[in-house]
Amino acid sequence: AAAAAAMVKETIRVYARVKPLGRRQQAGSYSVDDEEPLPSLEITVPRDLADGFINNKRESYKFKFQKIFGQEAKQDVIFDSIAKPVAECVLAGYNGTIFAYGQTGSGKTFTITGGAERYSDRGIIPRTLSYIFDQLQKDSSKVYTTHVSYLEIYNECGYDLLDPRHEASKMEDLPKVTIMEDSDQNIHLKNLSLQQATNEEEALNLLFLGDTNRMIAETPMNQASSRSHCIFTIHISSKEPGSATIRHSKLHLVDLAGSERVAKTGIGGHLLTEARYINLSLHYLEQVIIALAEKNRSHIPYRNSMMTSVLRDSLGGNCMTTMIATLAMDKRNIDESISTCRFAQRVALIKNEAVLNEEIDPTLMIVQLKKEIQDLKYELALVTGKPRTSELSQEELLQLDELIETFLKDDDPDSSLDVGADMRKIKYCFAHMKQIMNRPMTSGKKLLSQDPSEEKSSNKEAGEELEKLKGLLQQRDNEINILVTMLKKEKKKARDALSQLNATSAGSTVLEQSLSMSLEESQSPSRCFSLKEAKDFSSSVPRLPFLSRETGGKMSLGCQEAFEVFKRDHADSITIEDNKQLLKQR
Repeated sequence: AAAAAAMVKETIRVYARVKPLGRRQQAGSYSVDDEEPLPSLEITVPRDLADGFINNKRESYKFKFQKIFGQEAKQDVIFDSIAKPVAECVLAGYNGTIFAYGQTGSGKTFTITGGAERYSDRGIIPRTLSYIFDQLQKDSSKVYTTHVSYLEIYNECGYDLLDPRHEASKMEDLPKVTIMEDSDQNIHLKNLSLQQATNEEEALNLLFLGDTNRMIAETPMNQASSRSHCIFTIHISSKEPGSATIRHSKLHLVDLAGSERVAKTGIGGHLLTEARYINLSLHYLEQVIIALAEKNRSHIPYRNSMMTSVLRDSLGGNCMTTMIATLAMDKRNIDESISTCRFAQRVALIKNEAVLNEEIDPTLMIVQLKKEIQDLKYELALVTGKPRTSELSQEELLQLDELIETFLKDDDPDSSLDVGADMRKIKYCFAHMKQIMNRPMTSGKKLLSQDPSEEKSSNKEAGEELEKLKGLLQQRDNEINILVTMLKKEKKKARDALSQLNATSAGSTVLEQSLSMSLEESQSPSRCFSLKEAKDFSSSVPRLPFLSRETGGKMSLGCQEAFEVFKRDHADSITIEDNKQLLKQR
C-alpha cells in the first residue's frame, strides 16, 4: 500500500542487533522487553563500589527500537526483517538507505557485508544483490538496467573502490572522489565510477573488488577494523517498452566507521588523526540528525562533511531509510553501547518523505515532438496554400514506396493511401504507380492483368530457359562420368605401380608416367586438366588412416602408395637410400 502512493512519509526505522560475546568477555547485564507497540532494550550499569567514591550515575537505561535482534540472530533473519522491505521499495522506484552504526568490533561490517567463513554468513549487501537480480529476472514487463558504485570516505577524502585498474597497494593510488553541487542543490560525485552489472555474479565480483581495495588498518579494538566509512550503492532504472517514463532509484548500503571515543582505542600517530576525522564526521552526522529532529530549524548543516553531503537525501529527504545499531554488550563496552543507543533514539525522530522517482525519456520525447512539428508544417502548408518546394528526402521516398506497396497488396476495397496534404508526395505516388503499371511485378505474382500475347511470349521464354538448364545438367553428368573413369584407372595404375615398386626401388617415375598417360587418354573436350591439377586430384583421393587396425597393423593399399610417394619426395630420401645400401653390404 505504501509503494502504491506516489509519496511515502515515515520516520527512519531503527533496529538493534546485539553481538555475541567473545570467549574472554564478561557479559554486561541487559534485558529485552517485547512490549507493544515497540520492543525496548534495558541496560543496567552496576555501581562499582571498589571506586571508593560516591557514584551517582544512573543505573538503568531504557531504549525503544523497531525490533531487537539477540545474540543468536542469523543473517537471513536480519535480511528478511530489515533489508528486504527496503529492497522492495527500491524496485518500485523509491530511494533507499540502510546504514549500520556502532563502535568498532560490534558487528557493523559483519551485518552489512558479512563474514567470509561460511556462505550462510553473507551480509546484507550480497543478499540484497541476490534478491534484486532475482526479482528483475522474474519481471519481464519492464526493461531494467543496474549499475553499482562503491565509495570509501577516509579522513574526509572520498575514494573510488571500483577503480577498473584495480587492487591498489595503498589508498592514495585509488581515484579521488570530489563533491559537486548543481544549481538545484543536487549532489554529484565527480570521479566516482558507475559500473554496469547485468547479473548477480558481475555485481558480486564488483563488491569483492571493492572490498579488496578497502583500507583496513589495525586498532587494538579489532585486528581488521575498518577506519573508514563505506557506501555501496545500487542504481536501478526501469522502463516499460514503448513508454516514455523512466524510473530511477538507488539503494545506499552504508558501513560507518567505529563510533568509539579516541581514548579507548589506545592509538597514536596517524591513527589518532584518523580517529579525530572519524569522530568529526560522525559528530557532523549527529549534528545533522539533531537539527532534523528539531521542529523549527531552517538550516541543516549537510555541507559540513562529505559523509553528510552524500547521504543528504537519506537523512530527512527523499528516501526510505533504515538504521541498524550494533551493540557489543560486554562490561568493557557497555558505555559505548549506551551512546550508540542514544544516537539511535535521535535518528528515530527524523521524518523522511520518499517520492516515486519518475522522469520522461528525452529521446522518446524528441521523436514525438519531431512528428508533431511535421504534422503542423503540413497543416500550415494547407492553410496558407503555399506549395512546398524543397526536395523529398531519401528517407521520405522509402517511406512512400512502402506505403504504396502495402496499399497495392491490401485486398480491402475501402483501404486508402494517406500521404497527407503534400503535393510533392502525391505527385511522387502517381509517378510510382505509373511505373508499376508499365512493368509487371518481378516477384512472379501478376499484380495487374496483362494481355494474352504477352503471356504467350513469356511462356515461350520459360520453355527456352528450361531447355538450356537441361543441356547444362547433361553436360555436368558427362563430366562426372569422365572423372569417375579416370579415378578407376588411377586405382588400377596405382596397384600396378605398387607391384613394380616392390620389385624395384628405382621405379619411382612410373606413377608420374601413369598419371600423364591416363591424362592423355581422358582428355575430353568438355574439361581439360593440367598435370598439376591431376596430381592434386589423385593425391586427395585415398586419405585413409596410415595403419588400419583391422588389417593387424598392415598398411592399406592407398596408404602404402602415399607412403612411397612421401618417401620419394622427402628431402633426405637419397641419404636414406645410401644408408640402406651400406647396411646391406655390412
